[in-house]
Amino acid sequence: MTEELNFKAICSLATRVCGLPEGSLSNKSRVVNLQAARASASYIALTEEKIDRNVIADVLDRDRTVTYHYERTHKKNLNKCKVYRKIFTKIYKEYKNLDGEKEIFVSKRHLRNYLLQNKVVESENPDVFLEVKSGECICIIKTTYFDFSNQIKNISLALVNYHYSVKII
Repeated sequence: MTEELNFKAICSLATRVCGLPEGSLSNKSRVVNLQAARASASYIALTEEKIDRNVIADVLDRDRTVTYHYERTHKKNLNKCKVYRKIFTKIYKEYKNLDGEKEIFVSKRHLRNYLLQNKVVESENPDVFLEVKSGECICIIKTTYFDFSNQIKNISLALVNYHYSVKII
């Protein structure tokens, strides 16, 4: 499959998941949902598929420099923009073909905050490190020999509705 066909498939997936008209990502519209879907598809193509920026720009009928903008602002948008985070998560989840009933985290910061808000406690003098992975995000929880089994239990309870794995490192 050529890079162009591959990116068109990602765009088609993004429009289907977001309920947008087919081919709408190449429109000049700046509607937030459309812009978020366009940026999400571009970011996935750049990072996951390593598709050339010129190909992405041609398919989206944009200048190549916009791909740099999508890549540079992805992290900030994911952390601060609820609309972008929701759309990116939907598209990325469908792209990865994950189980539709369980969620994933797409930001290390959100994973860490979620765990700490749900009874997971870090130790100031750690002996053991727990690696929690959800989607592509990895978070390290610091704990002690005496408390690590309790923290694993708390992590399991907190992430019951999420795809995750825990390793002792």
